[in-house]
Amino acid sequence: MSLDKVVAVTGASSGIGEAIARELADTGCQVMLAARREERLKSLVEELGDGVAYHLTDVTNAKQVQEMAQATIDRFGKIDVLVNNAGIMPVSPLIDLKIDDWNKAIDINIRGVLHGIAAVLPHMSDRSSGHIINIGSIASLHAIPNFAVYCGTKFAVRAISESLRKETLGKVRVTIIYPGAIESELISSSNDEQTSNQLESNFNAISPTAISQAVRYAIEQPSEVAVNEIVVRPSNQEI
Repeated sequence: MSLDKVVAVTGASSGIGEAIARELADTGCQVMLAARREERLKSLVEELGDGVAYHLTDVTNAKQVQEMAQATIDRFGKIDVLVNNAGIMPVSPLIDLKIDDWNKAIDINIRGVLHGIAAVLPHMSDRSSGHIINIGSIASLHAIPNFAVYCGTKFAVRAISESLRKETLGKVRVTIIYPGAIESELISSSNDEQTSNQLESNFNAISPTAISQAVRYAIEQPSEVAVNEIVVRPSNQEI
């Protein structure tokens, strides 16, 4: 099924974001890649073709996210879908008091999502049409030892998504996707050696294309159908 949508994807330079960009570009979507690594973004645009553009974006900077949204509208005429994907997972026991890591997770995982919503919601509301897809986590659903702050940020994304859904009924579709163990750079964002080793040894990660296919499924539903929540995890992952 070919899609004719304009989609902006944050955290698009690698992992889940890159997989989403590839999936949607392959279906005929026009895609704006938003991330901080310009060389990687340039390479993806060259590979994926004329229907794909990029904008250097730090999601913790509200002005940069607004500029990305405007650049998308200037280039493609509108924004049909925003995928709030950018995130980090600097997990560690709370007793380690890694407060800088906590603040980074809050800035990217919560404020970044809110900045994305703020950048597109007026445009979508004016058109009475749009779709915001937030990438949550299994950690949005379960409290996990050593993941307290990460879980807190992803619980927040879940609450924000559900509130947004209720506030925009009939105008903007809202989806939150909860990935389990996915192959990505997310694990490397932890600088706690013990927890990182635990993650790498216990996670039976699956391809990020599992998430990109879920995103595509949510987008391609008829406009009167909203897919609000999707859990995607390895078939043998317990949590």
